[in-house]
Amino acid sequence: MAAPMEVAVCTDSSAHLWSCIVWELHSGANLLTYRGGQAGPRGLALLNGEYLLAAQLGKNYISAWELQRKDQLQQKIMCPGPVTCLTTSPNGLYMLAGIAESIYLWEVSTGNLLVILSRHYQDISCLQFTGDSSHFLSGGKDCLVLVWSLCSVLQADSSRTPTPRHIWSHHTLPITDLHCGFGGPLARVATASLDQTVKLWEISSGELLLSVLFDVGIMAVTMDLAEHHMFCGGSEGSIFQVDLCTWPGQREKSFQPEQDSGKVFKGHRNQVTCLSVSTDGSVLLSGSHDETVRLWDIQSKQCIRTVTLKGFRAQLPRASRAAARGNVQYYGKERAGWPRPAADSNHRIGRRGAEPAQDQSRPV
Repeated sequence: MAAPMEVAVCTDSSAHLWSCIVWELHSGANLLTYRGGQAGPRGLALLNGEYLLAAQLGKNYISAWELQRKDQLQQKIMCPGPVTCLTTSPNGLYMLAGIAESIYLWEVSTGNLLVILSRHYQDISCLQFTGDSSHFLSGGKDCLVLVWSLCSVLQADSSRTPTPRHIWSHHTLPITDLHCGFGGPLARVATASLDQTVKLWEISSGELLLSVLFDVGIMAVTMDLAEHHMFCGGSEGSIFQVDLCTWPGQREKSFQPEQDSGKVFKGHRNQVTCLSVSTDGSVLLSGSHDETVRLWDIQSKQCIRTVTLKGFRAQLPRASRAAARGNVQYYGKERAGWPRPAADSNHRIGRRGAEPAQDQSRPV
């Protein structure tokens, strides 16, 4: 079996020649491009390590590419309306799509639409499954985050409307992003909002664990695999690092950039749209409306690579937890069938992806 290789999958919402592009993380080599349409924000997903899915911006279909096919034939999954966000379950059995204010749940093996959930009052902005596929979460422009039990949704009587397990209503402006950590039904969830806060929740109890106030709206959020650090992308281009292990005991805290200058990544000139951390926790990947994707060394906060594309709007897919996760996404070679750079190319093949940290301590 080939050694693991970390790659980033990006989409350009204004590209005319391609829809998605695959980069080898550390060398910057361009491995593949997938053509056809323009994928929207929060609109990429990897299905079972076999298909790449992209919700087309303003269109009522989802594009699907089989990773192993040489001709990259694009297939279309028709939907009842434009898809605002998209995700798949880590076990590869289900697909979720946000269409207006409703959540559509499909069974992958049959293609059957299983249920339509209409508990949000405005458009859905983000969706994500827990790592064990037992729950999923939805965030919307109505400022709500809903936690759903997949089993309860599937077993609900057709005459009754499924109800979410938790309704988190502490945010006061639209939800922009959410990130689910390890632990399945015991996982912690970070939610970001235009109200300038990021909140950390516990799925099992529904309890709010931590609320961090910033001086700008937060557009993206992620955590490292050990959940020691939380990374928050601001509307003006900064990325803030919140250390969960050393954070004091209070549930509400303001992030002070002048006091925490060593916890700020500076380089983007416009809002940060997506974030993800490498499997070994040493590298942060960010996309921005300034038409760049940046690779950061987390310890030094230095930018170690910048990829610039005209009209680029980085949005990277969420995948199974075994491959790593985040809306800026890394994938391992075993889980996805992307080729390596040619041996005679000028690009150096990057280092192997490390295993996730074994420290499972639960700070905060």
